[in-house]
Amino acid sequence: MMGDIMLYYLNLFYIYAFLGFLLEFFLKNFIFHSMNSGIMYGPYLPVYGFGALFVIFVEKLIFRSREIPRFFKLFFTFLLLAIFLSVLEYLGGILIEALFHKTFWDYSGMKFNIGKYASLEMALVWGVGSLFIIYIIQPFVEKFIKKIPILVTVFVSLVFVVDFILTFLFR
Repeated sequence: MMGDIMLYYLNLFYIYAFLGFLLEFFLKNFIFHSMNSGIMYGPYLPVYGFGALFVIFVEKLIFRSREIPRFFKLFFTFLLLAIFLSVLEYLGGILIEALFHKTFWDYSGMKFNIGKYASLEMALVWGVGSLFIIYIIQPFVEKFIKKIPILVTVFVSLVFVVDFILTFLFR
């Protein structure tokens, strides 16, 4: 049972890390041409995987089991996740700069920036994105995630670990 739960969340992490890569690939190639997407070599951005897992945990643990009017549930989910994901982005930017001496994003030019790694504008994007994950993407993912073979998860995990090691050795 515990193994199934771990496998489920590991697969969620990989799915959302890959979806984050696709999102940033689209943004980089079609909207923000100067954007630098990710520190790892493969087609995944772990910060999106971690962020999405938190979004799903919050929705399942805090809001799903309580009788809260829908408007308040949406509002507090939006607010809580906009704040948390902005803090995650801020800390991620600091960590990446400390470890790799690189800046992968910089919001200094935005009107409501909080340093170079966070801004009110992006907090709004993370809040809306969280609601999109909870109400649009996650129901779709739930339909097939438990059908992913263990060997696929093991293979992706091995590739991810090798990529992680190579990133720390050569970036």
